[in-house]
Amino acid sequence: MSFINYSSREINCKIVYYGPGLCGKTTNLQYIYNKTSSEAKGKMISLATETERTLFFDFLPLSMGDIHGFKTRFHLYTVPGQVFYDASRKLILKGVDGVVFVADSQIERMEANLESLDNLRENLEEHGFDLDKLPYVVQYNKQDLPNAAPIEELKNLLNPTNVPDYPAIATTGEGVFQTLKAVAKLVLLELKKKR
Repeated sequence: MSFINYSSREINCKIVYYGPGLCGKTTNLQYIYNKTSSEAKGKMISLATETERTLFFDFLPLSMGDIHGFKTRFHLYTVPGQVFYDASRKLILKGVDGVVFVADSQIERMEANLESLDNLRENLEEHGFDLDKLPYVVQYNKQDLPNAAPIEELKNLLNPTNVPDYPAIATTGEGVFQTLKAVAKLVLLELKKKR
C-alpha cells in the first residue's frame, strides 16, 4: 500500500516491526535511528499512552536506488508487544508494505513468540493481507543471552516458510541493518513488480 508523492518524487513505504513484548522491536528502531545520518531521516516520534508505546520514524536510504526516477522513503513502525493492545497493533498494520517479525530467542519466550506470530497473521488477514505473500523477514534477537535457543530450533518453530532470517543482538546492532536491508529489498522488488 505504498504512497506516491509526485511533488517530491518519492515512494513512501511502511515497514512494521512486530513481535512479543520486550523482544527488541524498539531497540532495533532506536539503533537504526541513531546510526542513520540526520539528513536522511525524519524525527523519531513516540506515541506513548499511560501503558503502551509505539515508535515511528521515516528515512530515505541513499544506497537503495530509485524506481522510475522516484526515491524510496521508508517509514518504520513498532507495535506494542502485549497482546491486549491488539487494537493498536491492527491500526499500525494498516497499509503495511513489509514486516519484520522480531523473535525473542530466549527458550522461555517461545510461547510468546508463537502467540505473537499467530496474532500477526490474524491481524493482517483482517486488512486483506496474507503474511506468506508480503515482504517479510524474521529476526532472532537476543542471541547473546545464555538461555537463547539454537538458531535451527528457532527456524523450525518460527520460520516454517523459510523467509529470510537473521540472528541479532539489537543492543549492539548485530544483525539490525541486515534485517532492515533484507525487508527493504523485498519491498522494493514487490514495488517493481507492480510498476
